[in-house]
Amino acid sequence: MRQLLFASTSLLVLSSFAPAMAADLAARPYTKAPVAPVAIYNWSGFYIGANAGGASSRNCWDLTGVGLIAVVPAVAEGCHNATGAIVGGQIGYRWQSANWVFGLEAQGDWADLKGSNTSSPAALSPLVNNTKIDAIGLFTGQVGYAWNNVLWYVKGGAAVTHSKYSGTFAGVTLDNANETRWGGSVGTGIEFGFAPNWSVGVEYNHLFMGRHNETFTFLGVTTRTDSIKQDVDMATVRLNYTFGGPVVARY
Repeated sequence: MRQLLFASTSLLVLSSFAPAMAADLAARPYTKAPVAPVAIYNWSGFYIGANAGGASSRNCWDLTGVGLIAVVPAVAEGCHNATGAIVGGQIGYRWQSANWVFGLEAQGDWADLKGSNTSSPAALSPLVNNTKIDAIGLFTGQVGYAWNNVLWYVKGGAAVTHSKYSGTFAGVTLDNANETRWGGSVGTGIEFGFAPNWSVGVEYNHLFMGRHNETFTFLGVTTRTDSIKQDVDMATVRLNYTFGGPVVARY
């Protein structure tokens, strides 16, 4: 009986102290989970790449001289498209400010653009005028807008082509000329960053190469002079590697 009375008294004392003990315990601290960084593609840096595609050049010939005698007014000989494949490379630098991307680029392409037409004046028929463009270069500035790893841009600047011209009769070359021609270009493209440092894109450019007088010769003797107007349209697929690690973390 005495033991039972002692146990009951002890439980009563402990229960009276329990609320005070609970109040003295510190509250469990709340810890906020850390914010995970978001990977943002950065287009800044030097890059180098390769491109391949196709192009078409519109060439219109006007006869302005026979031998050393001027032809006035000029006689239209007709137009033709020189088409074929292009392949080459590019190197450049881009810098990014917020979503805007600015850049400079030099591009060089080997080309195999060929075309011909029979000269339209009856006096010259069946003379065939031939154009071959074997090289194209671009030196351009870029302005673009980036949505993370997607970049759309416009570009413009200087363009250069190397062309070979000839007149043939029954497959035999009668005269020829060649030139390096400078002009202007405008274009646009879209590029996708698919892995750290790597991007792939498509691009279109139009080249305004103007009208030049070309002197044709045979065995060093001038045969005729033609004023040739030239434009070029080119579309390429591009692969670029950017140096410096283009992915940054943003919190």
